[in-house]
Amino acid sequence: MNIVLMGYRGCGKTMVGRIMAEKLRRPFFDTDAMIQERAGKTIREIVADGGWAAFRSLERGAVFELAGRKGCVIALGGGAVLDQQNVKELKRNGFFLWLTADAATIEGRLRSDRATNAQRPSLSGMDMVAEIETMLREREPVYRSVADRIINTTGRSADEVANEIMLMTHPHPTPPLEGGGQEGDGVI
Repeated sequence: MNIVLMGYRGCGKTMVGRIMAEKLRRPFFDTDAMIQERAGKTIREIVADGGWAAFRSLERGAVFELAGRKGCVIALGGGAVLDQQNVKELKRNGFFLWLTADAATIEGRLRSDRATNAQRPSLSGMDMVAEIETMLREREPVYRSVADRIINTTGRSADEVANEIMLMTHPHPTPPLEGGGQEGDGVI
């Protein structure tokens, strides 16, 4: 089973995903990073060259590839779950965790992230605060319908959130087997 992290920009999907993958000794994939690496461009450049439709097409390809894997931690771009085909593919083998945060927290995180301006184009053309509030309102029903669990990241470190998810998804880790191997890690 894959652990799939979804939610709006700045909610901690990538940071939490990396920590979880390391702790679980699982591969980690960030769909936005995959797309940028394959295209040789930032998301901003992809959107400038071909519009959001070009980006969403590349995103669909990355999602379909990852949906065929097992035992991964996957951080989705904020809009990936707006495409129902993406959700359908990932749900076959994925446990969806919706990472949330309040608008002020998201704004602070995005403003302090040097990569935001270079990599993340505006979704609406509005100023940052208005865009965050509007997008959260519009996407909340979709995120809620897809989520298997919801985790609020407001005022919390990535380590704290990762630890909560670990307890939720792996509540009863089994002790090491004789010879040093591990048998099953719990739920996921």
